[in-house]
Amino acid sequence: MRRLVIITVGKTHSGKSTFAKALEQQLQNALVVDQDNHAEFINTFYKHLLPKQGPNTIKYALTQTIIDYAVDQTNVHLILCNSNRGRTTRLNLLDHFHKNGFTSILVDFDIPDHVLQERIANSERSTAIFRSASTFEEVLIKQQKETSKKEITSPIEGEANHLFVIKTTDDIPSVTKSILDIANQV
Repeated sequence: MRRLVIITVGKTHSGKSTFAKALEQQLQNALVVDQDNHAEFINTFYKHLLPKQGPNTIKYALTQTIIDYAVDQTNVHLILCNSNRGRTTRLNLLDHFHKNGFTSILVDFDIPDHVLQERIANSERSTAIFRSASTFEEVLIKQQKETSKKEITSPIEGEANHLFVIKTTDDIPSVTKSILDIANQV
């Protein structure tokens, strides 16, 4: 059986985790890998291991260990739900999955910033995932700056086997259906 890797891309509060969890319920034999869960776990139990600045290397190492185990020891479809906004990192990740025989799907959450700001204002999400920011507003501001400086780019056709863009919640049912159709073909 050929497996899928579905990688969500987008800013904070764009709907990546909600989409991933809903897709996991509909896609047979699927597993969500969510770095927010890993960050919260590390912040709760291993805070002293966190780097003081720079990349959160322990979070990335934990995520990579889980992904490697899932790739090598299981036959599950993987749904990676973290921002994946850096093109070079995203391409390296996709290359890893392609070399392991996966069919890749990118789901780009291109939600307008004013919608994200409204979602953040009404959010009850835990901030236990944070290492350097203290609010989701700070995270969004940082992500907006990265985008304006062109440090971060949206996925383009050809990066993955399939690319879907979600601009509003109305797009979710058709994207979900398309992914389920692809799963039935692989």
